[in-house]
Amino acid sequence: PRQAGSTLKPFLYELAIGRKLVTAASLIDDSPVNLVTPAGLYVPQNYDRDFKGLVSARTALSSSLNVPAVRTLMLVGTDAFVERLQALGFDDVVHDGDFYGFALALGSAEVSLWQLTNAYRALANGGQWSSLRLQRSSRTTPTPVMEAGASWICANMLSEPLARSVTFGLENPLASRHWAAVKTGTSKDMRDNWCVGFTDRYTVGVWVGNFDGSPMRDVSGVTGAAPVWVELVDYLHRHAPSTAPPMPQQVIARHVEYEAQI
Repeated sequence: PRQAGSTLKPFLYELAIGRKLVTAASLIDDSPVNLVTPAGLYVPQNYDRDFKGLVSARTALSSSLNVPAVRTLMLVGTDAFVERLQALGFDDVVHDGDFYGFALALGSAEVSLWQLTNAYRALANGGQWSSLRLQRSSRTTPTPVMEAGASWICANMLSEPLARSVTFGLENPLASRHWAAVKTGTSKDMRDNWCVGFTDRYTVGVWVGNFDGSPMRDVSGVTGAAPVWVELVDYLHRHAPSTAPPMPQQVIARHVEYEAQI
């Protein structure tokens, strides 16, 4: 088990969207915040050490902004998020919300690549979770864990290059030739790089790190694990492209414009 980094954020936003606390277009404040916790002052920072001001939830998730994720966890509640992660098969998440605190939004909990990839598979399957199987002959019964519409919205958010560009730019290792919903993550001191996501047929998870848990230097999820992930996805779809899933009937699409900040 290793710290998940930002790879848990899609499940946080799915929970918030499913409970109608936010929409993909909701504005969330990405500005400095100091939170008093039993362990002391918690001051989340973004990957690029910069703050973007008011951003949509779509941009916040796709560009992996940390402060909006913490603010979203404050809406959802740490205990509720822990319960959702446990329902998604994260058996190493064994403590309550107070133990993890607001850092849970940034992936302070430990997970395995097996668990993480299967949770993304549930997101790809409209919120239906089932245990992984290694033999085609075995059968598993899906369990509805996430809301189908909210799962589709999160997948749509994770597939948009423009929303991702705020942090990673338009030219980045996640720029696959095929439709894909994908998220990277980096744990503390760059000990773990993650890149997990799915196409219309495959879910692929990649972990990069040292087996002894020692830190890496100047390598993050988008530079370490993402190039491996994209190469795998491009190979898997070398004969057939991936297409975006249809929008569920319960999802409502609206054009939203924001007033300019002066």
